[in-house]
Amino acid sequence: MTTNRVRRLALSLMLGAAAMLGGCGFNEFQRLDEQVKAAWSEVLNQYQRRADLIPNIVATVKGEASFEQETLTRVVEARAKATSIQATPELINDPQAFERFQAAQGELSGALSRLLVTVEQYPNLKANQGFQDLRVQLEGTENRITVARNRYIKAVTDYNVLARQFPSNLTAMVLGYQVKPNFTVQNEAQISQPPAVNFDRPAAPAAPAASR
Repeated sequence: MTTNRVRRLALSLMLGAAAMLGGCGFNEFQRLDEQVKAAWSEVLNQYQRRADLIPNIVATVKGEASFEQETLTRVVEARAKATSIQATPELINDPQAFERFQAAQGELSGALSRLLVTVEQYPNLKANQGFQDLRVQLEGTENRITVARNRYIKAVTDYNVLARQFPSNLTAMVLGYQVKPNFTVQNEAQISQPPAVNFDRPAAPAAPAASR
């Protein structure tokens, strides 16, 4: 066999292999996997932005001498728990680690919600311009977190559909493309739900009727 024929044969095999890989979703897996990584990176950026705001918020609220310390403590502890989880790129391939990460961030969201509800009872804090500026930054960050999470949910959904559907699921099995965990929005919404606060004083219990 001549050198030219060998080269042509090798080229044909390479083109055939490329066509097979393209047809079974290999290239699409690469593209969607990169999209998931980029979306996850943005989620982490926004969560970190929120974590960076919290020390300033706590320091400002501490200036209100009569503020409920339990509420502040819960925020500080929830932040410590959330930031203690190492959010590496590998985390999005580990369902149990991902669930722990989501639960910790949900607890922090809930603690912050309770803090903001409690602040409504303190006119000095409500009138504090520094606190109000931090509150605006926090609300903006929460909105960016929502947008980033939604993009991540969409990216993971697209990836997981490819990993499950035929024939690309065969490629996933051969090359080790596992289904990725995703945010469960309903569960975190329940964790983040602030408690109902009643600003009215409860009525004094009625005196028992005198016995005759």
